[in-house]
Amino acid sequence: MFVVNLHSMSRVRHGLNAKWWNITLGEWIALVLAFIGIVVVFCLFFIRRQVLEYRLDHTFTVHDPEFIGSALALANPVPLPGNKITLLENGDEYFPAMLSAIRSARKTINFEAYIFYSDAIGDQFRDALCERARAGTEVRVLLDGIGSGWKLKNSDVRMMKKARCKFAYYHPTHSWRVDRTNRRSHRRILVVDGKIAFTGAVGFAEKWSGHAQDKNHWHDVQARIEGPLVSAIQTAFEEHWVKTFGETLSGADQFPAPVAAGSLKAGMIASHSFSMAPMPLAQATAFTAATQRIWITNAYCTPTDDQVDLLVKAVQRHVDVRLLLPGKNDDQPMTKSAGRAAYGKMLEGGVKIFEYQPTMIHVKSMVIDGIFSVFGSSNLDARSSEINEELDIAIYDANFGHRMEAMFEKDLQQSQEYTFEEFKKRSLWERTTEWLMLPFRSQM
Repeated sequence: MFVVNLHSMSRVRHGLNAKWWNITLGEWIALVLAFIGIVVVFCLFFIRRQVLEYRLDHTFTVHDPEFIGSALALANPVPLPGNKITLLENGDEYFPAMLSAIRSARKTINFEAYIFYSDAIGDQFRDALCERARAGTEVRVLLDGIGSGWKLKNSDVRMMKKARCKFAYYHPTHSWRVDRTNRRSHRRILVVDGKIAFTGAVGFAEKWSGHAQDKNHWHDVQARIEGPLVSAIQTAFEEHWVKTFGETLSGADQFPAPVAAGSLKAGMIASHSFSMAPMPLAQATAFTAATQRIWITNAYCTPTDDQVDLLVKAVQRHVDVRLLLPGKNDDQPMTKSAGRAAYGKMLEGGVKIFEYQPTMIHVKSMVIDGIFSVFGSSNLDARSSEINEELDIAIYDANFGHRMEAMFEKDLQQSQEYTFEEFKKRSLWERTTEWLMLPFRSQM
């Protein structure tokens, strides 16, 4: 047996040294691997949306009539009136509300998520979706190939399909389209009967359950929406569904006649591949127009140079600028390292940074001068603005803005301020990781 193995090894060495066009097999393998490496690097770092730096001047305020059109110019500059939006905090509020809506569905359920795991929470949603599909409701499930593909059992997918759920992955990982691997759908959408919608930042996994009571249960926010805005959110789902499943949505079961459900003016901010992302413009316009307060909560914060500059200039106009970010409980420490490089200029310029203490804070929101609010899936980072497909909701209403500010202030009570002195005294390890992460900021 040992002799046979020696002969086999000899044949392998001979094969590697055999020449085709004066290049050995070993050299061919090295060339192919190098080519694959170049393709992967190109897809990661160069295939993304075009991004502009917004260095705007303070020529109008959030209260002026030109603000909304300017902020939402790349989305829809005319907000839809007649909406009702209920903010739901933590899993004990949003999961029961979403499951109740699914179980009450009569005609259609359209569900899109970035994270959907095979665990206690994922099983509840799997079973609820399957039950409605068996009862004759049209159920469509669209999950991100990277966000959900690794921790969702194939048996759960087969179960949903067997129950007559229509199922698809957005950019599945087994695709030969390597250029798509890094372009993910980060959207969260549930639309029931075309009349009720949910969106926000939550994932469908156990760590989003509970009431943020410990480090294993995250703090997050999801919104229940009624009114004309539901049709816009349905459209955002259809954009991805027609691309992945090849089916359009139409009819009264999907797009019933819009009916006013409340008094809120709201608009949808959705990003699309290979087009200018609308969220950075909305953020830049809001930062520039603010005269009183810019309060931002964000789970993954790596602001660009122009965003840092706009926030510091807002402080110079005597605007109260506060960032509420994860503290010691952070599930992406490398992302935090990439973003911490920007802390120095912000802190030195008067921006206040607070770190949430009880658990990971996964909220992505901002409220400007108590009247313009945004929440959804977008992080304050390059990946959200340059690569991912995101979905956010913008609301122009003082009463809703006050609710957003109250939520911010409640979270602030469980946070500690991170000062410029602390930044200057950060450890050698922190400084090293900041430096190492700089080349990868576009991917964080």
